[in-house]
Amino acid sequence: MKAWLNRNILFISLSAMFADLGYQTIIAGFPILLVLYFGASPTLFGLASALAFGIGSFLGYLGGKIGDIYGNKKIAIIGNLLIPLLSLIGLAVSPIVAISLFCGGWWARNFRTPSRRKLLSDSARKSAKTKAFGFLHMLDIGGGMLSIIILLILLNKGLSLRIIFLITAVPILLSTMFLLFVKSPKANQRKRNSNINVSSKGNINAYKGVIIATALYGFSSYSLGFPILTIAKSSTSILGIVSYLIYMGISAFTGYLIGLNVKSIIKVLSFYGYIISAVGSLLLGISYTFNLGLFPMYIGVAILGFGFGVIETLEPTVVSIASNTSNSMGFLTASRSLGLFFGNLVMGILYVINPFDSYTYAAAVSIIAGIIIYAAGRNFKIK
Repeated sequence: MKAWLNRNILFISLSAMFADLGYQTIIAGFPILLVLYFGASPTLFGLASALAFGIGSFLGYLGGKIGDIYGNKKIAIIGNLLIPLLSLIGLAVSPIVAISLFCGGWWARNFRTPSRRKLLSDSARKSAKTKAFGFLHMLDIGGGMLSIIILLILLNKGLSLRIIFLITAVPILLSTMFLLFVKSPKANQRKRNSNINVSSKGNINAYKGVIIATALYGFSSYSLGFPILTIAKSSTSILGIVSYLIYMGISAFTGYLIGLNVKSIIKVLSFYGYIISAVGSLLLGISYTFNLGLFPMYIGVAILGFGFGVIETLEPTVVSIASNTSNSMGFLTASRSLGLFFGNLVMGILYVINPFDSYTYAAAVSIIAGIIIYAAGRNFKIK
């Protein structure tokens, strides 16, 4: 085992992998079930996503606060045990029931995320945090990739989405089992790895910049359900789901490589995270509007995956170095989710009016987020 890859980092990352192996199937299939099977409007899907992320922002913040008080391992396990609510969407008899279960499971995910990130941060040396978060992201998204491959195979075999959704409860419960094997870092280890340097104004500014920028990235972002719907309407449901597989594959590969090799964290986060995501959104909008075909749409999704891999690796790294508490990780989760609340709401409205407008809006706000983090984090230092 590599020097930086200890027991805790491995088990937390395996937990993330099995969680995504379950619920990413639902993320990919939910918009198809809601819009194409139940016949609901894309606006309702946008509203469902907005509710899931919006209230999830409060629960992410709450989970971070409670994790600092009662222990991050305990909170991570409790939240993880409730994620299988997503799987019960397979039993839903109406759009309202499906949306309720979707929100409940996603809220549980957000509730446990800050504590899981804090456990990982406390288990990694300061110099190895980018590697740890990159490895987490690779296994996390790798599980998601595998879930989509399995989804495509099962759909091709004729299995219904409802049955597939119910099966996802198995890997999610296995995810909780791996968290049971994680050892809570001792107090002196947490203190040694936290390194909260309030005297470093540059690092604190970078932390504030990340919190603002991640909210704006949420404003500019959207559930990948929108590109899935865009491609599914232009071709087939299967090809729409394939776009999600491309997104996660690029994201996983990018996160791992960035974690191993990154030097200028803020510059890479700004330009290769936020701003490049704007390019992906614009390409999707242009491709759909001018009927350019499947290939440029897939390129747009791949660019979004690249940007997401950078962001998901480097955002928590900056936060863990500047202010490594579960509460700070809660702010990060809440900030992203609050942005996603408004982002999905606006995307749902604009998408019905004109998909090109929705993707253009997303690109513009993503560029603003990149500029803010670059300006706020210019003096950020790892040491």
